[in-house]
Amino acid sequence: MTAGALRLGTRRSALAQAQSGQVAQALEQVSGRRVELVPITSEGDTNRASLSEIGGQGVFATALRDALLRGECDLLVHSLKDLPTTVPDGLVIAAIPARADARDVAVTRDGTPLHELKAGSTIGTGSPRRIAQVHVRNPRLRTVDLRGNVDSRLQRVASGELDAVILAAAGLSRLEGDPIGALKVESLGLAEWPTAPGQGALAVETTADAPVDLLAALAALDDEATRIAVTAERAVLAGLDSGCQAPMAAHAELSGADLRVRAVVYAPHDGWRIGIDVTEALRPGTVEAEGSAEEYIQANGRGNGADSADGADPIAAAREIGSSVAHRLLERGAADLLPRS
Repeated sequence: MTAGALRLGTRRSALAQAQSGQVAQALEQVSGRRVELVPITSEGDTNRASLSEIGGQGVFATALRDALLRGECDLLVHSLKDLPTTVPDGLVIAAIPARADARDVAVTRDGTPLHELKAGSTIGTGSPRRIAQVHVRNPRLRTVDLRGNVDSRLQRVASGELDAVILAAAGLSRLEGDPIGALKVESLGLAEWPTAPGQGALAVETTADAPVDLLAALAALDDEATRIAVTAERAVLAGLDSGCQAPMAAHAELSGADLRVRAVVYAPHDGWRIGIDVTEALRPGTVEAEGSAEEYIQANGRGNGADSADGADPIAAAREIGSSVAHRLLERGAADLLPRS
């Protein structure tokens, strides 16, 4: 590569800069160039209204993408779960590194599990999906809208203002030091508590006409198994035609040539949900659909979502599987539970 520092655009939060710093270090190793962070303020950082009110779709990404298109930076790092499913003209997601822990965690003062917290306990989260999942896990709890950085959220539990907060495990793991301190963490299993499409994964974005050497360096950071899984998850979200703040979850896992996708759409408050748990082959051939677990009470997902997929292109196959899952959720009535984007 030619000399000169690469400019990596990132949100200003401690978490965003921590995860961008990790990508910067990896990129320096493969490119041989210094990478400097360029802090950018997004609407999601300045607007303190609930994400469900301002619309989660793109509130953390638009300002960064505008800066990239203006040439103020050479690449961006996003939390993939916050990224709209449509990539603007002129941009490309050049790398999706290996995903961190995709689970949510509940953080409390004494380690009491969510399902055992007493009636009226206050749980902090601004996510419609998490709000719905809290009500499924323990209908006696009261959710409180929550914004702010990880430290401020944890402090509200430590001070006794809240009894628990729901956070992404990946975010906690990427922060330096020990953000949890004396607080206790309950990991929420993906089988009962699937998370947002792309959760735990990062997206490294640049311009479609970026220098070939930059694109090659970013390609070296890409993890194919993660890209396949999150492609399916985001295809579910796109197929449901709803935004990043929709009360839905999708998690995919790759095992050999088989892709398992678990997706659920939730009613906001009454515990009703519609879900599918399906394993399909990325290559043409055997398609196995698994019976639904108790948490997926409306699901039974049998179908041929991957039968026509081109096995030579696993990304296209994953996208088709995710689209098929979305179609089957809609057939089961998921549209009645979703806000339209």
